[in-house]
Amino acid sequence: MKKTLALAAVSEAATGLALVIFPSLVGRLLLGEELSGIAVPVARVAGIALISLGVACWPGGALAGMLSYSTGVTVYLAYLGLTSASSGMLLWPAVVLHVILTVLLARAAGGGRTRA
Repeated sequence: MKKTLALAAVSEAATGLALVIFPSLVGRLLLGEELSGIAVPVARVAGIALISLGVACWPGGALAGMLSYSTGVTVYLAYLGLTSASSGMLLWPAVVLHVILTVLLARAAGGGRTRA
């Protein structure tokens, strides 16, 4: 069972990484069409989610997976907001929400300890 889970985790993380780096190529290989327009950032967010799913399947589990997802999506959405002309009215509120979630998850991962 552990080997099967590890194989699934690595496979999903690899697919996610491919979606983040080469979304159009993955679209063409999987669906027979290159991704374009709004499908590219959506595919990249899906890629971040797949990487996080892979992380969640390793020791550290759900908390590590959610922390990696929230961190990745925060960075990517902020990047889109700063570099792209297309952004909806909920983009920056979503970035702020993910910053808050990332901080809370990081605190939970660290045991809620504060440094002096």
